[in-house]
Amino acid sequence: IPITTESVRPDVSGADAALELLRQGNQRFTQLKMTHPDQGPETRLRVSKAQKPFAVVLSCSDSRLPPEVIFDQGLGDLFVVRVAGNIVEPAGLGSIEYAVGHLATPLIVVLGHQNCGAVSATLEALQPPFEEPHGAVVSLITAITPAVAEAQKKPGDLLENAILANIDQSRDQI
Repeated sequence: IPITTESVRPDVSGADAALELLRQGNQRFTQLKMTHPDQGPETRLRVSKAQKPFAVVLSCSDSRLPPEVIFDQGLGDLFVVRVAGNIVEPAGLGSIEYAVGHLATPLIVVLGHQNCGAVSATLEALQPPFEEPHGAVVSLITAITPAVAEAQKKPGDLLENAILANIDQSRDQI
């Protein structure tokens, strides 16, 4: 697949236009028609001087879904905050606030995914026999546990419902 050299992105000032760019990029990704926009030397020079991302993406740290790739975006297009389980924690929230307040980024997206390991680990930790998680992993489990409680109230697959509830929880916290 050829990589384009440059395609200076139009100024995106509204959330609807930003969301449409993400949808178009994801469609290219799913159809294996990625253009890899804005990754050449001219873009690197331009973004080295200032950034103007059109979307903030709070996503899971899962190595299989880098937002720039799955949305087929270039350098400087996305302000990405990644943490296991796409949870909202103080430094991540501060990063989101910075992007919105200082960089005038018009759209915030919370990106969850199927088979999230952090949500799965939380479900496992909440099942008997209860074992204390090691180290700072407990902070992830503590953050995701309220979403699991919400998911348990719904019919269907608990993991899938917990992942969706966790996305909603993060959105609401932001």
